[in-house]
Amino acid sequence: MQTKQYNQTCSGEAMKTLEQATNGNETNSLYRLLPSIGDLLLTQPFAAMLQSHSHDAVVQAARAVLRRMKEQVTAGKYTHASLTHRLDSLDSDIAAELIQNASYSLRRVINATGVVLHTNLGRSPLSQAAIDHIAEVAKGYSNLELDLESGERSRRDVHAESLLLRLLNLKSGTQEDTPSRRAIVVNNCAAATFLALHSIAEDAEVIISRGELVEIGGGFRIPEILAKSGARLREVGTTNRTRLADYENAITPETGLVLRVHQSNFSMEGFTERPALSDLISLCKSHGVPFFDDQGTGLVMPLDELGIRAEPTLTGSYSLGSDLMAASGDKLLGGPQCGLLIGRADLIERIRKNPLFRAFRVDKLTYAALEATLMDYLLGRQNAIPIMRLLHIPPAELAERCKRLVNQITSAELSAEVVPALSLIGGGTAPSARLDSWAIALRHAAVQPQSLLFALRQLNPPIIARISEERLLLDLRTVEPEFDSSLPSLLTQAARSSVGAREPGAS
Repeated sequence: MQTKQYNQTCSGEAMKTLEQATNGNETNSLYRLLPSIGDLLLTQPFAAMLQSHSHDAVVQAARAVLRRMKEQVTAGKYTHASLTHRLDSLDSDIAAELIQNASYSLRRVINATGVVLHTNLGRSPLSQAAIDHIAEVAKGYSNLELDLESGERSRRDVHAESLLLRLLNLKSGTQEDTPSRRAIVVNNCAAATFLALHSIAEDAEVIISRGELVEIGGGFRIPEILAKSGARLREVGTTNRTRLADYENAITPETGLVLRVHQSNFSMEGFTERPALSDLISLCKSHGVPFFDDQGTGLVMPLDELGIRAEPTLTGSYSLGSDLMAASGDKLLGGPQCGLLIGRADLIERIRKNPLFRAFRVDKLTYAALEATLMDYLLGRQNAIPIMRLLHIPPAELAERCKRLVNQITSAELSAEVVPALSLIGGGTAPSARLDSWAIALRHAAVQPQSLLFALRQLNPPIIARISEERLLLDLRTVEPEFDSSLPSLLTQAARSSVGAREPGAS
């Protein structure tokens, strides 16, 4: 019995060894089919490539394609016949690699998700005035840090500070002498919050409601920002209810700031309580403690006409007298990515003197875009700011666009219909708000929605859509009308390419 088992084991191991040897021989024979770089460069297709591309670029592209093919051979993805067939199109693959290598990674896309401020897609598009001002400033030298009157070195934030304060005074109806308030610009709102805490409340307590200890995008958490700033967290209230008395009872000589944080990407309903902003500001003034409103969104004007009444505005906080405010430039303000800090002149001056301010400051292109965006508001050109325009598109207008486009879709593989949809503001703003919209719902006769979604992302320009109820939805609220003429042909192209295509990672 033992001898029989031994013989079976030996026989199994021998078969396995033989199989491995056979596979190894087949793999080696497939490797030998792959041409060398030198041989490729002598062929006619590559001579043509060398006429329009450098020698190094062609060699780099050829190496990349051959390396991937070798990895696929190692993984057992080819037979002799299939590899031979693939090699017939090797010149096309390398030509495509050359084009890919000469293409930018950062590209414009068509946002058909219906999320107006989509963080993954760059949040706020810029106005034409902002784009023009960026180009004007970028193509030559500028007075970024030069006072043209005196000829002396100046501060770069003066270019946005006066416009920002003028806008806030105008929209809030505040008749205030602006030198009592100042403003600076850093690279995002998280940096603004950190810098303010580090400058004003290092080694001191910062009072904050437990319901505002939020986590923002990328895993950044308010308690962690506080800890890194050197401030000490003093939590008050509960997750759902914090009263004014909770703040008052927590104020001690160790208190450096009272902080209020925009709840960003979530909302609470039901048995909740939160002090009015005006009451919190009055409490802080009576105790001589600075109040810091991390307003977040940069919203200048209320969104009441859209039925969104709970979203706090930067102008509201300003008019009530917040000692310090922080906001994002690329959310509901509709400008470039940056963090705005506005507040009492003495507090802003302390922040400006912080050595870290230089590390967080923005460049001339950000100032150019911000300056132009603020000027749009001051000149009454709110509709020129893309975010404001997208939020206020009437649903009936979107429905008509959807109908026109559906009538132009001629692909036999696609069925399309116009359906009602709900758009989101996104970007950590008005999390519970929905905007009535209309979308094109697509179904493919042969492939699943995920495959069609993948095919749309491979287009030029890529189309970013979403899936709902086993249909692919294109919400036109966030699709710029300039793409309407090309959208039907792009959808037809995606319908064809999605057949037989497989999304990376799919088995």
